[in-house]
Amino acid sequence: MFTGIVQGIATVEEVTAVTGLSTLALRFPDDRVQGITIGASVAINGTCLTVTRQQDNVLYFDAMQETLKATTLGALSVGDRVNFERAARIGDEIGGHLLSGHVHTTADIVEIERPENNVTIWFSLPENWARYVFPKGYIAINGASLTIGEVTGTRFNVHLIPETLRATTFGKAEVGDRVNIEIDSQTQTIVDTLARLGYDRPASNTTNFGSASS
Repeated sequence: MFTGIVQGIATVEEVTAVTGLSTLALRFPDDRVQGITIGASVAINGTCLTVTRQQDNVLYFDAMQETLKATTLGALSVGDRVNFERAARIGDEIGGHLLSGHVHTTADIVEIERPENNVTIWFSLPENWARYVFPKGYIAINGASLTIGEVTGTRFNVHLIPETLRATTFGKAEVGDRVNIEIDSQTQTIVDTLARLGYDRPASNTTNFGSASS
């Protein structure tokens, strides 16, 4: 399990691709690999991966075909930067919300607003996943636990403070970038349960209930 509090940024050192499998070599900050072991779980842009090898502060991960298909990891290349979070331990503070590290879908950045001292990023996601996105609700974007601001059809935004921009890859985000999305599990359960009872929410429902900060 993860908390959605990004612990830092790693850089892609090497990508080795064979049929149905990519091995990612990621360079971590020196102080973030202490106590890491082979087999440990680390969320890379919100995707739970297993450490297969370590060489100093470079960790190696294997991403299988299904992972490459369902996430943005298959598009990574040398020099790219990724958010990371090591698996939570019992007793850790949960500053965000509980995440599984299982990416549900991807979304595209369609607009970036830069008012003074913060940034608002608009995303567009597939219609069948928009039904789980509500203003003031939780969502994980590239592994970061964020609060949803406005929702309009299949588009939604998040408002990012300077610390979030500094600590994550969102500080360098650009229109057209694709990101990994993990829907809040409690929201998904509630929406699906109501749908089974006949109280379905249309996927294209349009709402706009103000904004929230993250």
